[in-house]
Amino acid sequence: MNIDLEIYSPVHQIKNKLFNEQGLSIFIKRDDLIHPLISGNKWRKLKYILKKASAENKTHLVTFGGAYSNHLLATAAAAAKFGLKSTGIVRGEDVTNDTLFLCNLHGMKLIFVDRESYRHKEELFNKYFGGNTDAFFIDEGGASAEGAHGCAELVDELTETYNHIFCACGTGTTAAGIINGIQNHKLSTEFNAIPVFKNGDFMKGEINQYLINPATYNLYTDYHFGGYAKTNAELLSFIKTFVADTGILIEPVYTGKMLYAIYDMAAKGHFKSGSKILAIHTGGLIGLLGMKDKFQL
Repeated sequence: MNIDLEIYSPVHQIKNKLFNEQGLSIFIKRDDLIHPLISGNKWRKLKYILKKASAENKTHLVTFGGAYSNHLLATAAAAAKFGLKSTGIVRGEDVTNDTLFLCNLHGMKLIFVDRESYRHKEELFNKYFGGNTDAFFIDEGGASAEGAHGCAELVDELTETYNHIFCACGTGTTAAGIINGIQNHKLSTEFNAIPVFKNGDFMKGEINQYLINPATYNLYTDYHFGGYAKTNAELLSFIKTFVADTGILIEPVYTGKMLYAIYDMAAKGHFKSGSKILAIHTGGLIGLLGMKDKFQL
């Protein structure tokens, strides 16, 4: 089975009066354009996971996520594209929404489990698929060394060097991969992680477990807006203005928080004049449909 997907991920410059005043050049790598549903870091994390499944002759992908999980949808779409079966074990009560509708449409079977059981993913996998030799375990969010390997390739695609790279962090896999890529190319680029969870200091441990070599990087934990998938009027207003000004669609869970951090830090004079900064758009735009009632349009 040929596990391949053409990567189309251009880099666009973001123009803004603030950046001109600060002497900054801000760019965004559009990983959201890789695929309509297997987009952003989702494809990068799945690439080598799927190659491993193929090498082991596994034909049934089993993974985990919440009811609005972009990873669940990406896995469902990837399974359909490459002729595989898929099952999503979903945290929480049995619900329906746009994300799960699309998972179903791509042939994914959904199993809803209570939140306590969900904490024990290996046990759940063994409970439902322990005797199924076709089944292949994929951790929540694609967290894995294979996922980090795929994300490291993002740096291979860069045709320019940057003083800073920024990325939102959920599992730490994407951040670790990019840091590994920076090290592979022996770049002096400073990596900046924006955890989307409250009390995000724990993310350092999540990142470090997938690093090939120890590395220094920045972790900014004050841009969570209350926690995972939490938001407020200030963030929503920023997103509406950003989308209207740039034509680049972003969402409040990941990329919106990361870009807010860049704008806020620029306004506070955090960056040296002349700095080139690259933001990573990690996709996941379907999640916007589950949050549209929060926007006052």
